[in-house]
Amino acid sequence: MTSLKTILTKARACRVCADRLPLGPRPLLQAHRETRLLIVGQAPGRAAHESGIPWNDRSGDRLREWLGITSEQFYDDTLTGLMPMGFCFPGTGESGDLSPRPECAPLWHDKILSHLPKLELTITVGQYAFDRYLSAEFAALTDAVRGFDSLLPTRIALPHPSPRNNIWLKKHPWFESDVLPRLRQRVQELVGKAG
Repeated sequence: MTSLKTILTKARACRVCADRLPLGPRPLLQAHRETRLLIVGQAPGRAAHESGIPWNDRSGDRLREWLGITSEQFYDDTLTGLMPMGFCFPGTGESGDLSPRPECAPLWHDKILSHLPKLELTITVGQYAFDRYLSAEFAALTDAVRGFDSLLPTRIALPHPSPRNNIWLKKHPWFESDVLPRLRQRVQELVGKAG
């Protein structure tokens, strides 16, 4: 059986869609056999691509605030795994970043997931992760976010933390009052186990 380290090395060297990436490939992901919390996001943004650090932008700041964890905990792969739907920055379109490249998830997700024996919580962030992992159970992302009680303690869906979603957040105040406290409580349980 191929080790997680080997899979991650191969994923980080992946060039399958190199000719369709405007800034070239730079796969950004993290995982460890000890990972307890997995964040399945969208794709790195330009700032993350340029720095080589996933979620290194305002969306990442907001996500860490939602989770109630520090940057050190977020980037500690023995606690937090980061597995976006597309591992590389897909480029920018007229209304923001383009969709994640569709090749990554089918190529890599199952291989990585099969090597996370201590995984206790998977957080799907945004529409693309919802479509792959929760759309068979919920009609829409908002329904999945609102249905957090039926998903916890092992899964939870979140809207994308991009500032572009501020309107969604204002329209759904229950997210901040009901979902975030439960999410933070669950994450702290995992932080306690990892510490």
